[in-house]
Amino acid sequence: MSPHIPTDLPDRIRHYIDGAFVDSVDGDTFDVLDPVSNETYVTAAAGKKADIDLAVAAARRAFTDGPWPRMLPRERSRILHRIADIVESRDERLAELESFDSGLPITQALGQARRAAENFRFFADLIVAQTDDAFKVPGRQLNYVNRKPIGVAGLITPWNTPFMLESWKLGPALATGNTVVLKPAEFTPLSASLWAGIFEEAGLPTGVFNLVNGLGEDAGDALVKHPDVPLLSFTGESSTGQLIFANAAPYLKGLSMELGGKSPAIVFEDADLDAAIDATIFGVFSLNGERCTAGSRILVQRSIYDEFVQRYAAQASRVIVGDPHDPKTEVGALVHPEHFEKVMSYIELGKTEGRLVAGGGRPEGFPTGNFVQPTVFADVAPDARIFQEEIFGPVVAITPFDTWEDALALANDTKYGLAAYLWTNDLRGAHNFAQSIEAGMVWLNSNNVRDLRTPFGGVKASGLGHEGGYRSIDFYTDQQAVHITLGPAHNPTFGKGDAPAAH
Repeated sequence: MSPHIPTDLPDRIRHYIDGAFVDSVDGDTFDVLDPVSNETYVTAAAGKKADIDLAVAAARRAFTDGPWPRMLPRERSRILHRIADIVESRDERLAELESFDSGLPITQALGQARRAAENFRFFADLIVAQTDDAFKVPGRQLNYVNRKPIGVAGLITPWNTPFMLESWKLGPALATGNTVVLKPAEFTPLSASLWAGIFEEAGLPTGVFNLVNGLGEDAGDALVKHPDVPLLSFTGESSTGQLIFANAAPYLKGLSMELGGKSPAIVFEDADLDAAIDATIFGVFSLNGERCTAGSRILVQRSIYDEFVQRYAAQASRVIVGDPHDPKTEVGALVHPEHFEKVMSYIELGKTEGRLVAGGGRPEGFPTGNFVQPTVFADVAPDARIFQEEIFGPVVAITPFDTWEDALALANDTKYGLAAYLWTNDLRGAHNFAQSIEAGMVWLNSNNVRDLRTPFGGVKASGLGHEGGYRSIDFYTDQQAVHITLGPAHNPTFGKGDAPAAH
C-alpha cells in the first residue's frame, strides 16, 4: 500500500535557531519514515550538544536583552491570538502533514490541529485576565505577589499528536514571557517544522522560539543538562521521565512531567451499557491507541460481564482500519516499525495471558506498514503483563469484578495513575469511588472531554506536577512576594541596652 504523499514536502528538516533554519554543527542527519510504507521520505538534522548550546544561547539573549519578557500581557496576547488564527487557517494542511508523518487518521489529526489553535487562544486570554494575589493587614502591612517569567524553558514533546502537544507547552511558556527551546520527538518532526514560519508571521520576536531536532539521548539529554535552562516540561514514557528527573537534579530545575498510563474504565451493572461500550471503544482505539489517557483496562461487573465482552468484541471487530488519509479510517498506522514490533509482541503475549475475542494481528489487505487490528483480550488476570504494562496501541484488556471494593482494588493495582473512567448511575457511589481512585483525572459517565481550565496531570508513575489553566501559569512563572509595612516598623531591637561593664 502506498501512502498519500502531501504536496510540497520539505527536502530536509533543519533546526531553527535565532530566527534562521540551520543544519547541525557536525552536519549529522537522521532518516524520517512514513508509517504506511516505512520508507524514508525526508532526512532531519540530528542535533547534539553543540546545537542545543546555540539554541539556548539564542533563547537566553532573547530573554535578557529582547522585548518579549517585558511586553505588556496584552501585547503578548495579540501575538498569541495571531498564532491561533494562522494555525486555524491552515488546519487542513497541518492535519495532512500530521497524518502522513504519524499515521493518525486524518479526521482525528484535524481535530488535534484545531485544538492546537485553541491552546494558544486560551492562554492568550488567560494572561490578560490574570490577577495576582494581595494580602492585607489593614493599617499594618500589605503583601502582594509579582509573577515573573523564569527564563529559557526546555520543552520535550512526544510523537503521538505532536503538533497539539507542542502547542500545549508552547502556549503557556510563551504567554508568560519565557523564551523556549523545543525538542520534538524524532519519529515525527514534520509538523514541528511549521512552527517557525507561523511564529515569524505572527510577529514573535527573533530568538524567542528555537527548535532542535534529534534523538532523545543526544539533543534531549543536552537540553536537560544545560545550566541555562531552569525549567523543563516533558511528555513521554515514565522510564524516560525517571532519567530526566535524575539528570535535572544537580541543577534543581523546575520539572513538569506527564508520563505513561494504564487507565481503568470501570463499568458497573447499572451503567448505560450502550454509552459505556461506545465510549470505551473510542477511549482505547482513537488516536490508534497511542494516547497516554487511553482506557486500556476495562473492569466490568460480573452480572453484565459476558454481555459486555460479546458486544464490545463485536463492535471492536467493526472498527475501520485503513489509510490514515481516508476520512472513513478510524484506526490508521502505528507511528514507526519499532513501535509496531513492541505492540505486536504484547499481542502475542496477550494470547497466553487472556482470551482473544477480537483482532490479534495484522489486518487483512495490509501486508506492509504498521497496521494493527483493534485487539481485545477478555478474562485478563491482574498480574498479567498486559494488565500492568502500558502497550500504547489499539489493545485492550477486559477483567471482571464482583463488588465495588474489588473494582477499586483492581483499578488501583498498577504503578500508573493518570486517568480513570467510571460508568454507573449511582450518583453518591460514583463520587465516593472517584475520590478513592488513584488517578489525576476521573471522568464520570463521560469520555475524555477536557476543560482547558482544569488541572492536567497524574499520580504515581504517571507524572509530576500539573499543567492546565492557572497551574500552567504557576509552572512557567516565579512568584515573588513583596512585603510593605504601613505603620511604624515593629522591629525587635538588638544592641540598645547599656554597654556591659568592662572587666
